[in-house]
Amino acid sequence: MEEEGQPKWEGKTSVEIASLKPEQAWPCIEDSFCNLHKWFPSIDTCYQVEGEPGKPGLIRYCASTTQTISSDGTDDQKSTTTTTIKWVKEKLLMIDPIQRCLSYEVIDSNIGFKSYVATSKVLPIINGGGCKIEWSFVADPIEGWSREGLASYIDHCVQFMAKKMEQEHVLLQTSGSV
Repeated sequence: MEEEGQPKWEGKTSVEIASLKPEQAWPCIEDSFCNLHKWFPSIDTCYQVEGEPGKPGLIRYCASTTQTISSDGTDDQKSTTTTTIKWVKEKLLMIDPIQRCLSYEVIDSNIGFKSYVATSKVLPIINGGGCKIEWSFVADPIEGWSREGLASYIDHCVQFMAKKMEQEHVLLQTSGSV
């Protein structure tokens, strides 16, 4: 159990996407709130639980499934597969399509989050075009995690998301939809 009064964890990561303008990247961020499974590598499902799409108060449920195979240590190596579902419910706090940013908080989970608020922004790159996606968070310490581990996980997800955005953009260009 974490001690009260322990400092909050804060972190920020960003990725530049030279091939996308902010107005091209923003719809992906906006869409990801209830479709995170399309954009983050480890999320199996994400859907709206309550509220109105695109409005503060919207609540989503996200889950991922992991399987662990363990041996009982005997000579015949009997193994057991354990399936674990990790889930989280998150609430949209703010969304601003003009400023291209949104914030959300974890309201319930089975993975140790007590307090977690994240903000995603899509910013223009002034010199050279393109855009920058910035993802920041403030959280209470999470049992079983380190601040660096959480920051690394978020960075990995944001990098993956940026690559998916670029791939989607290329597909749209080749199909003539852009």
